Amino acid sequence: MDSQFGLAHVWAQGDFVTKAVAVLLLGMSLASWMVILIKAMDIVRFKKFARSSEDFWYSEDLAAGLSKLGSDANNPFRQLALEGREAAAHHRNTKAHLHDSLDVSDWVTRSLRNSIDEFTARLQSGLAILASVGSTAPFIGLFGTVWGIYHALLSIGSSGQATIDKVAGPVGEALIMTALGLAVAIPAVLGYNALVRGNKSILLKLNSFAHELHAYFVTGARVHNASQAPVVAMKKGA
Repeated sequence: MDSQFGLAHVWAQGDFVTKAVAVLLLGMSLASWMVILIKAMDIVRFKKFARSSEDFWYSEDLAAGLSKLGSDANNPFRQLALEGREAAAHHRNTKAHLHDSLDVSDWVTRSLRNSIDEFTARLQSGLAILASVGSTAPFIGLFGTVWGIYHALLSIGSSGQATIDKVAGPVGEALIMTALGLAVAIPAVLGYNALVRGNKSILLKLNSFAHELHAYFVTGARVHNASQAPVVAMKKGA
């Protein structure tokens, strides 16, 4: 025997607004989970690139260092090294009177910063979806609940039977919409916070790598503190 109450009954008895709210919440949930999974896989891949970037400094020359970073065009560390190399080469090959006001340090800094900004924008793409879902899904579910309770009470009032057993079922079904809104919003909020933390970790390593690249292209040696083992300065090869 079919259940008198539950999600199936809510869908069967719901009007256009109730069904539209349910479909909207389902779409928001699918969108948020797609963003969470895709961005999580990206973070795992970028962290792998960050671990391999340390081998870059233990290379004979720049070409060997780039080969250790791999050939993946989506590797931000490789892209950063290429941008720095192009900036340094461009500054060396430019006539003196065209860059008197901008020394090599400023030029390399600007190029590296532009590369980091572009990667940051790509890294943060999709997070707005999670933020929007997390902030609006509870209210959309609450709207569905209010709408359902309103029509349930109208139906009960027209029937003339206002006993607790007649009220509890329809009102309880309407409250399911609030629960669905929370079920959509909570994973979106948690996923957003986790992805933001992962992005910050990657950007911290990328900025550190950019700082060392800047020192290398300007002075010819990597910046290292006393606790680090000495690193042989790489030749500025192609």
